[in-house]
Amino acid sequence: MLYRAHVLVEVSSNSVPLGALQIKELFSAEIKRRGLSQEVQVLETGSLGSEIPSPFVVIYPDNVIYAPVHPQDVPRIVEEHLLKGRVVEELRFKTPSSGGVGELVSTFPLQKERRVVLRNSGFIDPNNIEDYIARDGYQALAKVLSSMKPLDVIEEVKASGLLGRGGAGFPTGLKWEFTYKAPGEEKFVVCNADEGEPGTFKDRLILEGDPHSIIEAMTIAGYAVGASKGYIYVRAEYPQSIAHLEKAINQAREYGLLGKDILGSGFSFDIKIRKGAGAYVCGEETALLNSIEGGRGEPRIKPPYPPQKGLWGKPTVINNVETLANIPPIILNGAKWFKNIGTPTCPGTKVFTLTGNIVNAGLIEVPMGITLRELIFEIGGGIPGGRGLKLVQTGGPSGGTMTPELLDVPMAFDTLPKYNSALGSGALTVIDDSHCIVDVVKSFAEFFLHESCGKCTPCRIGNKRIVEILENIERGKGTRESLVLLKALGENMKATAFCGLGQAAPNPLLRCLQVFEEEFAAHVEGKTCPVGVCKLEKKMVYAK
Repeated sequence: MLYRAHVLVEVSSNSVPLGALQIKELFSAEIKRRGLSQEVQVLETGSLGSEIPSPFVVIYPDNVIYAPVHPQDVPRIVEEHLLKGRVVEELRFKTPSSGGVGELVSTFPLQKERRVVLRNSGFIDPNNIEDYIARDGYQALAKVLSSMKPLDVIEEVKASGLLGRGGAGFPTGLKWEFTYKAPGEEKFVVCNADEGEPGTFKDRLILEGDPHSIIEAMTIAGYAVGASKGYIYVRAEYPQSIAHLEKAINQAREYGLLGKDILGSGFSFDIKIRKGAGAYVCGEETALLNSIEGGRGEPRIKPPYPPQKGLWGKPTVINNVETLANIPPIILNGAKWFKNIGTPTCPGTKVFTLTGNIVNAGLIEVPMGITLRELIFEIGGGIPGGRGLKLVQTGGPSGGTMTPELLDVPMAFDTLPKYNSALGSGALTVIDDSHCIVDVVKSFAEFFLHESCGKCTPCRIGNKRIVEILENIERGKGTRESLVLLKALGENMKATAFCGLGQAAPNPLLRCLQVFEEEFAAHVEGKTCPVGVCKLEKKMVYAK
């Protein structure tokens, strides 16, 4: 059936708690009451990311956004816009930065965006495979199965220069090649959708808004490396992602795009979902494999690496959600197209999550190489209240610490390590100058203390001792020796912890000890907190 208008209601984990499902039902009921059911269709869509407040509604073909929409707004939008053809200007979304009218595509408020990974989020109904197919969905899979050999696919991904977006930045094509060449009849593809880094929610929104892109990418990966089974490891605390994935997998099977003899090619591949209990360490690939196998989520010693010996000891390729979402566009448009985005050594886009002391918190996809200044002050709208920037924690607590003098450093996997920082998962936590550095570092250390899997002593005990020392400093009981001990503890953990997570845990501590030396010294020598946050216990003076 053809409709003259479509109403897309944002239904995501962000908007559902704000009444998105009620708004969707109200639109359906009001449209029916007005006798417009044969002309107007109500659909769900995913999140668009930052700046547009939830829940939002987009009306096509007029390309008008209403946001945020409240239940009492629905009858008016239906009567004025859908019945009489008049846009309700006072309910229309306006960009906070310019005050201009926000529309999708032509005047999208985030002009610096380049959407590759998020190409469909907010534009399609994630529960409808035909929406995905209408936007070239499964065309890359059809191309691969009809005209490319497995090695051709691997070479295309290698030529694109795609680096893994989970944090390590390892070349994706090489990982596929290692798995392809590994001996073994049975191989696996695993999608890492654990996403436990505080301040990161990009993978969850990708899965909610465009689950078919991950299914298509995993099937292409399976064909390339010689696997017939795939697993998506996703946190059980993300029910919206799981619900959309389950529907999408079933739809793909019904359409012959997943399962046996896909598109009559003779190639078979199927996907299962594994729900994780929400342990941070299970974002580490070998701990994730242990969890899928039904064991305790603890890391394994490497080598051997998963491409040689992964799930149940079989060759396994593990890719993050954002990494996989890049695959169909690369296959369809070619490696050269992808390499023209971003920087020569780090091509493509990156999805950043902006959180903390920032005006426009949310999700943004931009070309690699964008500066931190552009991200915070142009896209993010700056710091609320005009306060000064103290630091930005990149890549979550285990990533890197960037200070104001580094605002113009290009954001890419190969540039940040030169400044003792890391791009990591793309989480950017902005912290203004009202925060005490001891308090900030302690909050990171407390996170690692809570999330340590306990397998190795440096991580299990090291994080506990770091928290204790920082608590003493906050109470005014720290000394110069406390700072020396903190540094020694952190360096020993980096050198001796069993896995990458334990090795990265002291990163913010060590960096902040170096950059904010004077503020730490004020706490242990002057017994004062320059920002006035710490409740230092003053020594009592008694009269003789």
